[in-house]
Amino acid sequence: MKFIVFLFIFLTLAHFCSASVKAIYWPQWRGPEMIGISPDGDPPLEWGENKNIKWKIEIPGKGYASPIIWDNKVFIQTAIETEKDTDVEGTEAKEAELPEWRRQTGTPAKKVQRFTIIAINREDGQILWQRVLREEAPHAGTHADGSWASNSPVTDGERVYAFFGSYGLYCLDMQGNPIWNKDFGYMKIKMSFGEGSSPVLYGDVIIINWDHEDQSFIIALDKRTGKELWKKERNEVTSWSTPIVIEHDGKTQVIVSASDRIRSYELETGNILWECSGMTLNVVPSPVIADGIIYVASGFRGNSLMAIKLDGASGDISNTDFVLWRYNQNTPYVPSPLVYGGSLYILKTNDGILTCLDAKTGEVYYSEQRLSDIKGVYSSPVGAKDRVYIVGRNGVTYVIKGGPEFKVLAINSLDDSFAASPAVVDKEMLLRGHKYLYCIADDKGE
Repeated sequence: MKFIVFLFIFLTLAHFCSASVKAIYWPQWRGPEMIGISPDGDPPLEWGENKNIKWKIEIPGKGYASPIIWDNKVFIQTAIETEKDTDVEGTEAKEAELPEWRRQTGTPAKKVQRFTIIAINREDGQILWQRVLREEAPHAGTHADGSWASNSPVTDGERVYAFFGSYGLYCLDMQGNPIWNKDFGYMKIKMSFGEGSSPVLYGDVIIINWDHEDQSFIIALDKRTGKELWKKERNEVTSWSTPIVIEHDGKTQVIVSASDRIRSYELETGNILWECSGMTLNVVPSPVIADGIIYVASGFRGNSLMAIKLDGASGDISNTDFVLWRYNQNTPYVPSPLVYGGSLYILKTNDGILTCLDAKTGEVYYSEQRLSDIKGVYSSPVGAKDRVYIVGRNGVTYVIKGGPEFKVLAINSLDDSFAASPAVVDKEMLLRGHKYLYCIADDKGE
């Protein structure tokens, strides 16, 4: 009996310590809790090419995957174009293995890409290792503003998982040695807009959402082996939203937003717990959670923002009291919402036009506030130290005061363009541009 009690205490403490360590770093898309907040982060207010830049390095290839951070390592994914031309028959996949839609439509010749993950020393920006995981000509195109390396990696501090969608999921140790990999086939993406949903890691489970123009599905894998734990078909067309995993009322839920339905899956079994309609087409923003309320948004050919109460949610909750409030204007197409300090922040479509609402009631604090120096936004906002950081595609970042009153604290500019979202750890912010990766920190060390 004493041994059992001791074991329970040990496992509880181990879980607590693991969660605490995870909270220090930025281990996946949108940070430790997948909501775009750094609980203890305090990055600089101001920076520029000659101010508060700890280091800056050029990243080979093209990729819009956001950086992740664990301890002294920063991980980044990229697709590096080679000089080799190829066509369908020249790819690693043989013609007979391609899906019917792919064999019928064909593709123009493209350059072979090296799908690559890079580990960088957080202290000095030096590359620790660089691993090419697959070399292949892409089977389809991407949006003009997209890349073949837009999915962000994830880590638990022991292993790092690099996901390139149609080009595989790869598990490596922290020194870059391959452990296992998984190939899910080719995605058929609407309008050749490219891929973008990132993997989610929770405990020992990796979740991949695979919404496309063929049979969509969501799948759970054992992080140690890559073994399939469950797989559920989805009645969805292409979406780019990354799932969020939350614990509520004794159940761990995987919540995915998409065009037909927002669905909650039980992590253990994959069974649907609840579902709700209400999004527009082409769902890109990821859900966020605060105080037992899930917030979902979309902004293509329409506007939709909904606050959904989790307590008691079961079955189809569309048009019920579980939808606490709706806001149907100025919603984002690409950037995800941010709920921080009781306020909810959204950007209109892909523009630098900001709206702030009371997260619990939907009351509008301010709306259509133009961030005039910003020219377009794909990056999702982040919150740290009661400040909200909004990064524009043209290299301009607004730092605004959190809360119901709009107040600009700083406007910063860098000589690069940005689509990836920031990562914040301690007093540093990592910004991945189209060409460079920046580590922003107070150059006075204060």
